[in-house]
Order: sequence, then C-alpha cells, then structure tokens
Amino acid sequence: MYFCYILECADHSFYVGVAEDVAQRVRFHNQGKGSAWIRARLPVRVVWTEEHPTLSSARTRENQLKRWSRAKKTALIGGFPRLRSGQSA
Repeated sequence: MYFCYILECADHSFYVGVAEDVAQRVRFHNQGKGSAWIRARLPVRVVWTEEHPTLSSARTRENQLKRWSRAKKTALIGGFPRLRSGQSA
C-alpha cells in the first residue's frame, strides 16, 4: 500500500510526497535527510494522507496535488468532500 501525503512545514508551506510508511518518511524528513528544500523548513508535520493501491496511482495523485494552489490544498486538508474523493474543483 502506498500513500500520497501533504506535510505542513515550519514556515507554513506545504510539501506533497509519496511513501509506503508516512510516519517513517516524516521522521526521515525531520532528521534533515532528503531534499534541501524541506531541510530549510523543518520541522514538518503530516496534515493529510490518502491511501493508494499502487505506486503509480500515488504518484499520479502527487503530481496532481503539486499543481494545485495553496487554497485548494487547504480545502482538501480541511475535508472539502469533492476534493477528498480526488475530483477536481
């Protein structure tokens, strides 16, 4: 099982990623491992996750979310039903 996730960084920016184990990935990020972009914005916390049966479907969703505005991501995190089900708004 794979997960698409959104992290909120210390500067309140969002980071979208994919992992099999989100908790482990967050620990990895918070240890300063991974991209320089996220290292500069520590600590991070998980604000949203979505389960996917394949890596391909999780990556597709990740790419979709990376193109979304902050307002749209905030609505998804807040539980706006149309966005939660993966539909475009």
